[in-house]
Amino acid sequence: MVVWGCVPAKDTQTSGAGSASAQKAATSGNPIFPGWYADPEAAVFGKQYWVYPTFSAPYNQQVYFDAFSSKDLITWQKHTRILDTAQIKWAKRALWAPAVVQKGKQYFLFFGANDIQSDQELGGIGVAVANQPEGPYKDYLGKPLVDKFHNGAQPIDQFVFQDIDGQYYLIYGGWRHCNIAKLKPDFTGFVPQADGTIFKEITPQNYVEGPIMFMRNSKYYFMWSEGGWTGPDYSVAYAVADSPFGPFERVGKILQQDPSIATGAGHHSVIQVPGKDEWYIVYHRRPLDQKDRNARVTCIEPMTFDAQGMINPVKLTKEGVEKRKL
Repeated sequence: MVVWGCVPAKDTQTSGAGSASAQKAATSGNPIFPGWYADPEAAVFGKQYWVYPTFSAPYNQQVYFDAFSSKDLITWQKHTRILDTAQIKWAKRALWAPAVVQKGKQYFLFFGANDIQSDQELGGIGVAVANQPEGPYKDYLGKPLVDKFHNGAQPIDQFVFQDIDGQYYLIYGGWRHCNIAKLKPDFTGFVPQADGTIFKEITPQNYVEGPIMFMRNSKYYFMWSEGGWTGPDYSVAYAVADSPFGPFERVGKILQQDPSIATGAGHHSVIQVPGKDEWYIVYHRRPLDQKDRNARVTCIEPMTFDAQGMINPVKLTKEGVEKRKL
């Protein structure tokens, strides 16, 4: 077991604001744990926060996922290799952007694999399952859930959204296209929509990749990443609608680089404290002293709204967030 944010023991390390005497740290510090990690999926399961990131490395080295858990956003425990290509026989490289949901007593991890460039290649979006949030996860379908380009969307960057009626949706897409599809209750496939189609395109202006969706005050907030993931223009924008199908009219950017803090801030997720109007944004960014495109770290900031329900611009910090137990 490896823990960050507490007084070091023989088998522990510290990171971020807690690197000296983190037990007394007032904030999480950014990054919240060491190592190159990107595309973080954040979730709350029980009384713990969880972060499931991409291991940021050359594609042929991206053959596994680690996960991180915390009871207070300060101290993080690392769970190593919760899923790797040994469990996914059709996946060989480029394991990307996990999305994890709990359904019943099981946890389902949706992931992208192989970075396919055409319908003739094997890969796309897969599903793994486990009995606890830290895994170990195993292949659920034995094949990809989405293995083709629909509406021009590369099958990557998947997010699973549950609507208020209980319906689960898969929202995904790279190559500047985003689709939404209704998942079957057992996550083995899709339910056709009213017009008979499976994949409906909901691409907003300037969309590139990294979609997520959440609800607040009966409105659907759709967020995505813009710009190039290797460049300083990487950023996050959003739209608001009355339906998960939109239409989504771009409002503007809320997360972007701060040249005094870090560059390439993007590909994020959102945490809501259960039952509270308290929100956090978890994202990756590139430290100022790093030029390698894979040198990305996972960070967290508060996310707030104005009186009209618009998302306030997020300020990048080195301090991160204060302790918040569930």
